[in-house]
Amino acid sequence: MTAVLPPPRTPVGLLRPRCLTRVEDGERLHALLWVPGPGLRMISSAVLGGGIGERAWVLNAQVSHGYRRTDPDRHLAVLASGAGARGPGVGLMTAADVSAYAHAHDGGAEAVVTSGIEVRGWAAAPAADTADTPDTAGTDGSVAPGTINIVVAVPVPLSDAALVNAVATATEAKVQALLEAGHDCSGTPTDAVCVAARVPRPGEQPQAFAGPRSLWGARLARAVHRAVREATPAS
Repeated sequence: MTAVLPPPRTPVGLLRPRCLTRVEDGERLHALLWVPGPGLRMISSAVLGGGIGERAWVLNAQVSHGYRRTDPDRHLAVLASGAGARGPGVGLMTAADVSAYAHAHDGGAEAVVTSGIEVRGWAAAPAADTADTPDTAGTDGSVAPGTINIVVAVPVPLSDAALVNAVATATEAKVQALLEAGHDCSGTPTDAVCVAARVPRPGEQPQAFAGPRSLWGARLARAVHRAVREATPAS
C-alpha cells in the first residue's frame, strides 16, 4: 500500500493516521495507519492484536463487501507490514470507506471513527433474530458496510481496569451519538474499538478510572461522541 490520499483534515495531538490506498481483486480500497511508535499500551476488541498490551501501530483497513477470507488477522498483518509498520500492532477491518473518517479531540483525548451503518440493530436482540445470522453477513450473503470502528488515544497512563472502563465509556458515547442522529440502534454487529494510553513513567501511578464522570473518561466520551456524530449520517 502507498499513501496517495490526503486525510480529510489535519488531526492535532497524538492520533495522526495516514490514509493509504491499494488495489485488491480489482477494487480500490483504503486504509488508515497510525504509527505512534513504542510507549503505548492498548486495549482492543480487534481481530489482530486484541486484548491488552504494548502496541506500536493501529491499522483500520477497508475490505470488499464480499469479503470471504478466513484469515483476517494474517491479512491485516500483511497489509500493515507492506505499509511499513513494525512490531506488534492492532488491526481492524470494515467494508466502509475509511478515507471518510472523522476526528475529534477534547482536552487531550482524541478519537478517530470510521462508520458504516447499513447493517445495524440493538445488542440485546431476540434470539430468533440472531441464532442463524453470521455477524458479518448482509441479506444477500455478502459483507455489508455495517461497522463502526473507534480508535481513541489519551496522553496519560491507564490501569488495566481503567482501560476496560474506557472501552465501556467509548461504547456508551457511541450509542448516545447514534440515538441523537436518529438511528434506532446500539450499533452494528461488527463494531470494534481500540483505546491507547501512554505507558507509565517510573514511579508514575496510572489513572485508576475512565468512566464517563472521571476526568479522562469524560474527555474521551466527548471526543468519541463528536467523531461518531460526524462520521455517521443522520437518519
